[in-house]
Amino acid sequence: MKFFPVTILFFLALPVFAQEKKWTPPPALELSKLIGKDNELALKKIKASWGEKGLKTGKQKWIEETTLLVGVISDEPVSAVRNNGEKIGDLTLLNDAGLYALAKDLGNFQDFSYELKTASGKTVGGGQVKIEYYKAPPESFRKEGIPEGELHPHRWNSSKIFPNTERDFLVYIPKQYDESKPASLIIFQDGLRHADRDLTGGLRAPTVLDHLIASGEMPITIGIFINPGRLAEQPAGGKPRNRSLEYDGLGSDYATFLLEEIIPFVTKEHDLNLSDKPADWAIAGGSSGCAAAWTAAWERPDRFGKVLGWVGTFTDIRGANAYPSLIRKTERKPIRAALLGERNDVDNQFGSWPLANKQMETALKFADYDYRYWWGDGFHGSRHAAVMLPEMLRWLWSE
Repeated sequence: MKFFPVTILFFLALPVFAQEKKWTPPPALELSKLIGKDNELALKKIKASWGEKGLKTGKQKWIEETTLLVGVISDEPVSAVRNNGEKIGDLTLLNDAGLYALAKDLGNFQDFSYELKTASGKTVGGGQVKIEYYKAPPESFRKEGIPEGELHPHRWNSSKIFPNTERDFLVYIPKQYDESKPASLIIFQDGLRHADRDLTGGLRAPTVLDHLIASGEMPITIGIFINPGRLAEQPAGGKPRNRSLEYDGLGSDYATFLLEEIIPFVTKEHDLNLSDKPADWAIAGGSSGCAAAWTAAWERPDRFGKVLGWVGTFTDIRGANAYPSLIRKTERKPIRAALLGERNDVDNQFGSWPLANKQMETALKFADYDYRYWWGDGFHGSRHAAVMLPEMLRWLWSE
C-alpha cells in the first residue's frame, strides 16, 4: 500500500477591524452655492458630516473661510438671527424630514452669538460665531528644495529662578548651520505650538525660518521654542500655571532664567557657536509672551537686541501697562521692535489691548525707537501673526 502525503490547510477566522472613519467637515463654501439650487446634493453632503442626533440639537455649525453653515431639524421654517436682532437669513428646507440649512458669506472679522428661531418664535438652536480668516503665506508650507531644520526636544525641571516648575522646549538648528561661524538666535515664548509645522492657523515658525534662511533674508539662526512652566503639582496636560508670573511681571527674572539656565544648556548640549552681538539675538511672543519678550529686552538690551511680538499684553495684569510711560521717561535703549496690534483685541477689567498697544506705539515713536507697528482688524490670538511672521522677520533683520 502506498501512502501519499496529504497537506491539510486550517483556515482560522480572524476578526476584521474596520478603520475608524475620519470625520470630515461639511464643505460650507460649496454648500453656499448648492443650497436652493441642488438641494438633493446639498442634503447628501450635509448628512455625510452631520447626523440626525446632532442636527436635532440646533448646534451644528461650520465656518469655512468667511462662510457660515448652520443646520437644524425643525417642524416649521427657521431663521438665523444675531444676538442684536439682525437677521442673518432664512434656512432652506432640504427634505421632507425637516432638515433646514443655511450657508452664507458673512465677511471677515465677525464675533457674535446667534439663535435659530422658528416662524412661531421658538428657539431651536444657536451658537457663537467668530470669523477671522487669512490666506496663509507660501513661507508657511514645506517646499521641495528648501532645507528643513531639525527640531530637538528637551525638558527642563531644575530651574533655580523658577523652582518647582517643569517645561518643554524645542531647539531648532537649520541645515545650513556651520559651527565655525557664529549663528543668530531667536527665542519664541509659548514655543511648542509655534513650532508645530502642521498646525492649521499656527505660526509654523520653523518652516518660515527654513524659507527665510534659505533665501538669505535671515542669517543662519538657532531657534528656541520654549513653553512657560508647569507647577510640579499640576495634573498632566493642564495649562502652565506659572505663565503669568513669568510673562506678565516686570523685572529681570525671566531674562535671567533664559540667560543663565536655558541658553547655556542649549549651547553646551548642541555644541553651538552663537553670536555675542545683541543685534543677532531676537526674542518673540504673543499676548503675555509679547510682554515677556519686551521685558527681557528692556532688562537686558545687552543680550536681546530684537523683539518680535503680537497682541501684546501691555495691560494691568502684573504691571506691563507701565511700559508706555517708562519708554517715554527712560533713555532710549538699543532695541529694534517688530510689533503687531489688532483693532478688535480684548477689552476687559485689565485694560484695552488695542489702546495699550496704541500707547506703546506712540511711546516708541516719541522716544525715537527703531520700531515698526503693523495693525489689523483681527482678534486676540496668533492667526494674523501667522500670516505676518515672514514680513515681520524680514523687516527685523533688514537693517
